[in-house]
Amino acid sequence: MGKDYYKILGVDKSATNEEIKQAFRKLAHLHHPDKKGGDEAKFKEINEAYQVLGNEKKRQQFDQYGSSFDQQGGFGGGMNWDDFMSQARGGFAGGNMGGFDFGGIDLGDIFGDVFGFGGGGRGRSRREERGNDIQVDMQISLSEAAFGVKKEIELYKQTKCSHCHGDLAEPGTKVETCSTCKGQGQVTRVQRTFIGNIQTNSVCPDCRGLGKKISEPCHECRGQGVVKKKEQMDIGIPSGIEDGAAIRYSGHGEAGAKGAQNGDLYVRVSIRSDKNFVRRGDDLITNKKINFVQATLGDTVDVSTLDGEVSLKIPAGTQPGTRLRLKDRGMTRFERHDRGDLYVEIEVEIPTHISRSQRKLLEEFEKED
Repeated sequence: MGKDYYKILGVDKSATNEEIKQAFRKLAHLHHPDKKGGDEAKFKEINEAYQVLGNEKKRQQFDQYGSSFDQQGGFGGGMNWDDFMSQARGGFAGGNMGGFDFGGIDLGDIFGDVFGFGGGGRGRSRREERGNDIQVDMQISLSEAAFGVKKEIELYKQTKCSHCHGDLAEPGTKVETCSTCKGQGQVTRVQRTFIGNIQTNSVCPDCRGLGKKISEPCHECRGQGVVKKKEQMDIGIPSGIEDGAAIRYSGHGEAGAKGAQNGDLYVRVSIRSDKNFVRRGDDLITNKKINFVQATLGDTVDVSTLDGEVSLKIPAGTQPGTRLRLKDRGMTRFERHDRGDLYVEIEVEIPTHISRSQRKLLEEFEKED
């Protein structure tokens, strides 16, 4: 029985060329023999199926006659599987592989994560090596979290060389564009093979990806463009930030060597416990102790808030555990200007020792009650 190439790729007979291409890409990534858990036999079968279904003429023949119409070697023209894999490990660029058109699919993109290249064989130059990210842990008070705060931090990190300003060369010395790669940092080569022309991109061997020739490297950074040093930085913590939140400062991580992009700085914020307040989202809760006379008759008392002390009216007959609300005295809402509320939980203190006159008054109160 002949092979069912549609079934191998997991597509319907009515599948479009794009759907077939996507199925091949997905399965090639999954089963590549150089990847952990890969399957060379399965990978070979997938490529064989795509060689037929990805070619309009061969697909028509397959639909009419089945897999025996012209497929004896998988890749046609006597191509050897080991030769194909050898070429794959050397890098692909472009969609044409000798006698077979892969339908414009970029084999370099498929095999790049396995063989160390990608995106049509485009070499990754040193200028693309991004600087490292940095994470800093910072602790602030509840009040600072409510209203925002600026903090100065000190980082020991890789920074742009102040002597050459990241240009890599000793100031005043000659710097020329690399004649080999014309300043691109990579070179393109086309190699004729038994499976057709193969185009590969790689880091320029003359300038090593810099795109320029330096006659005298900077003596401070030794031609790297970066040095390790301490650096002070002002950090702005926004109002209303949550405990455990992280703030990203783009480009404030370590500088990338040889003119590469800087990494990012991440500041993870923790909020210290406050002896007066408990946070519940944007609201705050605090306790206020009053005596039983104040609870019974009512009173006006001073209550601590994040803004200082304010007056709070205690209604007559207030029960223990009652919560009274002070509007707009809570946390500032994140990225907004309004605030949550402060809830004051009332604790009624019962005296443990009273005088004779106080006892007599209470007894009379009890009789009248």
